[in-house]
Amino acid sequence: MTIAMATPHVLNAAIVGLGRWGKNLVESVQGKSAGIRFVRGMVRHPEAVADFAGRHGLVLTPRFQDLLDDDAVEALVLATPHGLHVEQIVAAAQAGKPVFCEKPLALSRIEAERAVEACARAGVVLGVGHDKRFWPSMMELKRVVDSGCLGTLLHVEGNLSNENSRTAYTAWRGLPSESPGGCLTATGIHILDAFVNLLGPARQVTAHYQLRQRAPDCVDTTTVYFEFQGGASGVLTSVRPTPVFFRVHVFGTNGSAEARGADDMELRLSGKPAERRSFAPVDALRYELEAFADAVAGRAAYPVTPQQIIETVATLEAAIRAVGTASQPTAGAEHVSLLARPLDRQ
Repeated sequence: MTIAMATPHVLNAAIVGLGRWGKNLVESVQGKSAGIRFVRGMVRHPEAVADFAGRHGLVLTPRFQDLLDDDAVEALVLATPHGLHVEQIVAAAQAGKPVFCEKPLALSRIEAERAVEACARAGVVLGVGHDKRFWPSMMELKRVVDSGCLGTLLHVEGNLSNENSRTAYTAWRGLPSESPGGCLTATGIHILDAFVNLLGPARQVTAHYQLRQRAPDCVDTTTVYFEFQGGASGVLTSVRPTPVFFRVHVFGTNGSAEARGADDMELRLSGKPAERRSFAPVDALRYELEAFADAVAGRAAYPVTPQQIIETVATLEAAIRAVGTASQPTAGAEHVSLLARPLDRQ
């Protein structure tokens, strides 16, 4: 007797926001993924993206509520300005719809907790778009760190610099309310998430920020220093603008491991030659969206836990405060160095 295998359900999602990144998310899975597809889109001016929507089979609306009311929409994917995220997450949860939100999910711990709690009460999945977690180099770095082969973890360094602030500038990203803390909400947040994933929550944060030229043609450097609850230290750096560069390097008593870019990791252990591990490229945006679909279907938990969502945003909030640009982004035009308060709820 032949038993037919059930075909996995494809999650029907709506994309909220069809700017550069929203389009990237759609193109990462549409016509490619067996786990998720986009069936609707919400954008303030549908006529501006009508051609894109037509190519990808999206039914557009300018109203967020239309997506909540549509039974054919099983989940929402948010690619909207940071300040809209929490209200949209809460509304989606109250409508019983799982939601995937681009980073940063929120700009304060209290708001992150509100979003996480709303989804927990509604029993819906909350995913966050930290796509660098799905890079092969970072997945291998996490495996190495968790294996214990590095010994006691002492220090971590991370750098994510790029020139997108010039090449892909949009007006809302220059608003103090949306993008405080220099590079932190755009590029630094990926390093913050990596630090939380690898070493756990931070206890104390200090920062140095130098602004040479304001947006839209921003030129600045950001350096943030960390003390983690486990006792390790850390430093994050980012430079705008410069060609794309990414590294995360973890040091322990027995060795170190460094992720360089998306596909390479180097392991150095005491008494052994350095070992470079290279991996085939993957589409991290597709992987994170498929991981979200798997979580919605109950096949696996989403890799970024609710607690990590809160801890990363709490660290971001403290780093923004340390940079000194939470309300006035030009306040860092000269060197700024200050101690952030502990990451306790204020």
